[in-house]
Amino acid sequence: MSGLKVDLTAPNGRKFTLPTGLFINNEFVKSSQNLKITSINPTNEQEICTVEAASPEDIDRAVAVARAALNHESWRDISGTERGRLMFKFADLIEQEKDILATIETWDNGKPLSSSMGDLDGVIETIRYYAGYADKIHGETIPTISQKFVYTLKQPIGVCAQIIPWNYPLGMASWKLGPALACGNTIVMKPAEQTPLSILYLATLIVKAGFPPGVVNITNGYGRDAGHALASHLGVDKIAFTGSTGTGKQIMKTASINMKNITLETGGKSPLIVFEDADIEQAAKWAHGGIMSNMGQICTATSRLLVQETVYEKFVSAFREVVKTTSKIGDPFAEDTFQGPQVTKSQYDRILEFVESGRSEGATLTAGGVPCPLNGKGYFIEPTIFTNVKDNMRIYREEVFGPFVVILPFKTEQEAIAMANDTTYGLGAALHTKDIERAHRVAARVEAGMVWINSSNDSDFRVPFGGIKQSGIGREQGEAGLAAYTQTKAIYVNLGQKI
Repeated sequence: MSGLKVDLTAPNGRKFTLPTGLFINNEFVKSSQNLKITSINPTNEQEICTVEAASPEDIDRAVAVARAALNHESWRDISGTERGRLMFKFADLIEQEKDILATIETWDNGKPLSSSMGDLDGVIETIRYYAGYADKIHGETIPTISQKFVYTLKQPIGVCAQIIPWNYPLGMASWKLGPALACGNTIVMKPAEQTPLSILYLATLIVKAGFPPGVVNITNGYGRDAGHALASHLGVDKIAFTGSTGTGKQIMKTASINMKNITLETGGKSPLIVFEDADIEQAAKWAHGGIMSNMGQICTATSRLLVQETVYEKFVSAFREVVKTTSKIGDPFAEDTFQGPQVTKSQYDRILEFVESGRSEGATLTAGGVPCPLNGKGYFIEPTIFTNVKDNMRIYREEVFGPFVVILPFKTEQEAIAMANDTTYGLGAALHTKDIERAHRVAARVEAGMVWINSSNDSDFRVPFGGIKQSGIGREQGEAGLAAYTQTKAIYVNLGQKI
């Protein structure tokens, strides 16, 4: 690792040494083609540091060592209980380094430090949850005929490629690492090139936890190089991806080369329905959190607010007031900041382009939609609210991925359901009503993988997470997350049947 590290001091005064290499076979190494990624602080647009980026040749090496580790007795032959011990130790180390990891996440990503600390709590809980499952993954015996003994084994899928997004770098890493390790797989992970730093510090803890070399490999890189190489690699048995629907489609197509097992968690345009009997104050607060938290950079963000026309004006007024009083924009390291900058200049530009699209198509910009730099710098945008929106407008149909919401009225329950389902996505949906019968009725009819009644964007490591339609394939989190990383083998034993 000589030379592949940098001493850094974060804006909050935290000092740490960050490895900058590719993490392959429990070592930090240089890129074979001297490729680099420079991380930019989105708060002030200044460089933080530069790290190594993987070439296709580096991916080849990472996959090869992951395959070797899969078949080595140090990983293959240990008990589930021992795997669990390694994972529990890993979680303990993350907890010890929580402040540094959250600091790096905020510096690199722009999210408020309080949010990063909350994300780290989720990382620790997720790893511990799956550590507990490591020795509880088993097959079953199946009675057939008296002369046959039949049983099944739950076995790891093999070498798993995992591509994680930039909006929750460590959180999404834990969602994939946890079940994959619990089930005995080996991993080659590619973080998002926009946020390459926190995962490198996490990699140092993999070694300290005692995982054998090659079990977890972390290869920062660009999608066109490292991402494509992973998706097309014949030595990869599974690919798990979280990101945009467009990229997910490309990965699905590329992974078909050897019919890889796939898990995809992609885009969303989630509705939040407010019925006339709802607690409007609570609905406004939940709606605010559902779209404005994490700078609106949430796949499940409830970005379409559908409000019964009898309470439409009342809700819009209440929602605007919550945004005004809660969405404090500022330095993500400040304690009272709710909204930091967008993650990159390209994401910032994309949101502003959608603002112009909404205006040009005739929607009313009710609030925000303008840059608000901090000391003349940073990718900050005021929370954006559009009303007088039509269902054929881009701002209604396309995922913006920012602090950007549209509000539309509806007349009847049937119309609300039709509007909610009029999308190519199906990740999440929320509804607010005091009528418990209607709540369950609508929840069953809305086309989404998750529904929140009288809340928005709840997520829990014990509960399945995922979507339908073009929002993804498969589930993460909860017991359901294990299914994505095991395969079932049936074994027949002849107890005397003659032919």
